Amino acid sequence: MYDHYAGALYGVVLRIVQSKEYTEEIIQDVFVKIWNAVHQYDPSKGRFYTWMINIARNTAIDYLKSKGFQNELKNQPLPDFVYNSAELSTTNNSSDFIGFNNVLKGLEVDKQELIDLAYYQGYTQNEISEKLKIPLGTVKTKMRNALMKLKDLLKDYQ
Repeated sequence: MYDHYAGALYGVVLRIVQSKEYTEEIIQDVFVKIWNAVHQYDPSKGRFYTWMINIARNTAIDYLKSKGFQNELKNQPLPDFVYNSAELSTTNNSSDFIGFNNVLKGLEVDKQELIDLAYYQGYTQNEISEKLKIPLGTVKTKMRNALMKLKDLLKDYQ
């Protein structure tokens, strides 16, 4: 069973967890759960593969929500965690299909900074507020204005 289904389940878990190390650990747990609960599988409710995928998905989500995982994240510097998934990325940073960096230059500098912090560096609006030392309401208003302006700039690319 492992030889037949491990690859597919690995892909599902990797997509959720985005870490090869954690995925390998979770896959072991998934197969133990499947082995222990195989008597609960009901063919009238769906295919065996679908049942296993659901176990894998739920196990991965549970792992992300676990206190142990959350504590590990707290112990890592954020930039290393955020930018460490380059090998999992399906995009090539050197390719910019529509010249998006040039489109961003059409925004005011402060709006470019907000977009960069939120979408490229993964900051929340609260974190942006603290980092830039501006009120949260101002961040939200400027972000909304930046996204509306960006939408206008991107009309030509649809």
